[in-house]
Amino acid sequence: MAKWGEGDPRWIVEERADATNVNNWHWTERDATNWSSDKLKSLMVGVSVENEEGSCEVTEVTKAEGEASINNRKGKLIFFYEWNLKATWTGKSKSGVIYKGTVEVPNLSDENDMEDLDISVSLNKDEPETPLRNLMKTQGAEKIRQALGSYVDFLKTEFTQGMILPTANGVSKPQSTSQSKAKLDRTQVCSAPVNTGVKIPTCKFSLKEKFLTSPDDLFRVFINQEMVQAFTHAPATVDGQKGGRFRLLDGNIFGEFTELVPDEKIVMKWRYNTWPSEHYATISMTFVDRSSETELKVECRGVPDNEEERTKEGWKRYYFEAIKQTFGFGARLF
Repeated sequence: MAKWGEGDPRWIVEERADATNVNNWHWTERDATNWSSDKLKSLMVGVSVENEEGSCEVTEVTKAEGEASINNRKGKLIFFYEWNLKATWTGKSKSGVIYKGTVEVPNLSDENDMEDLDISVSLNKDEPETPLRNLMKTQGAEKIRQALGSYVDFLKTEFTQGMILPTANGVSKPQSTSQSKAKLDRTQVCSAPVNTGVKIPTCKFSLKEKFLTSPDDLFRVFINQEMVQAFTHAPATVDGQKGGRFRLLDGNIFGEFTELVPDEKIVMKWRYNTWPSEHYATISMTFVDRSSETELKVECRGVPDNEEERTKEGWKRYYFEAIKQTFGFGARLF
């Protein structure tokens, strides 16, 4: 224990006569289970592969059983996670025949290296054998392995934001991280509730664009999965109804539709996957009929300050320009 006035960053004892567990230096635990379940699903859904036989895509995660936590022991972060995952995949041959199957990952945990991960791929009962099964077992399994590896990276970066210790002079410094190879005795760890949301400086801005098409045609572009896949030139998952989720551009963008007024308005929770965990912007799109063309007004609120330019350019490039080029809706810029 530091002596009075020494300023040991582990103990702020010069301000505390009782010298208790200041800033959780000795022990604390964060439950990452709910966050992990959502993150694993978002990373797996949409994983796709393709070859000369056809294409395969993970369309739904049907089981995500397990738990995850982060423990702070004397300034070091120890990660514990253990998951049993099951997902549905859909294959489509070049001739248009649809096949369905399952993917199971029974041993995603901190005790297993990613290369030792068991990933089993099977076809549903009564489905005829197809070369697409082998495509999913090889290239598909490797992409799933990469996605699950990303989960571990996100767990150690996104979820741990804010887990820092202040020094005696009030300046914060990041804690070092380490990975546990054995399960922690839960009876020896004091848990503390945590809010995984991250408060960050945000901004709002508006964009306008005109498209040579009707409001109803432009509206469908944003909520129809096939049309989204067409203008993004990549597999996408889009559930075009209120409360429906979407995921596009290899999972770099995802969110949820919160309001849909046919041919008039779309409101959604929207984020880049690199933004702080659980932080979403609110995107409101208004479709205005201008006779021979449609004016689209986009209002973005809650965008991280340091992401303003990237978000603006992303909307112009990956939405406005891509939609015009794909569907021939070209019109003059404002």
